[in-house]
Amino acid sequence: MATNFQGKAAFVTGGSRGIGAAIVQRLANDGAAVAFTYHGSKAAAETLVAGIQAAGGRAIALQADVADATALTRAVNEAARQLGKIDILVNNAGVFSMANIAELALEDFDSMLNINVRAVFVASQAALAHMGDGGRIINIGSCNAERIPFPNFATYAMSKSALVGLVKGMARDLGPRGITVNNVQPGPTDTDMNPGEGEFAAAMHEVMALKRHARPEEIAAMVAYVASEEAGFVTGASLTIDGGFNA
Repeated sequence: MATNFQGKAAFVTGGSRGIGAAIVQRLANDGAAVAFTYHGSKAAAETLVAGIQAAGGRAIALQADVADATALTRAVNEAARQLGKIDILVNNAGVFSMANIAELALEDFDSMLNINVRAVFVASQAALAHMGDGGRIINIGSCNAERIPFPNFATYAMSKSALVGLVKGMARDLGPRGITVNNVQPGPTDTDMNPGEGEFAAAMHEVMALKRHARPEEIAAMVAYVASEEAGFVTGASLTIDGGFNA
């Protein structure tokens, strides 16, 4: 599917690696000017920006810890200042950890909520001040919002399930402005966080219809569709792209 984001400005959280980097690259390839945050991966962020600029695109890397509401809001405002607006927001930054509910430390629980849920609210609220009618807000959720076939996923699944309710309510709030709000829910995806040949890959493939991890570019393609004009009637939805993990 060809998508055209010429003249559009996008902001992506956690855009230096993995799925986030693939989203930044796809939006830039299709014509958008893209600002993105990174936390500790400065070299990867700079390499991504350099590649996009070398191909004639525009990209801006902004260091920010999305768990810090002040820093995240500042990054959104700086992106809007440099790009002039924000048409597309992709809340991609997230953390994943496995622990039995009986053993999980409260600070780890709070960290997951701060990054996977609160940061989505903070970035969305900040971006809306710079977003005109017809904008797009897209969250990167997880197929684990709907299915947990393994132990030790309880709090991660809870954090991603929270986004399902959040987008339904946001879609109602922002519908009068023509702004759509959706989740893209990946299954196992080949990244540093969850490598396709990693320790748990075989167990995940066992419960999937397609016995492989997704490529980050496949997730980015779904994001590009939801961000496109063609998806103007899709809102309040959680779109699963998981190779049949939840089938």
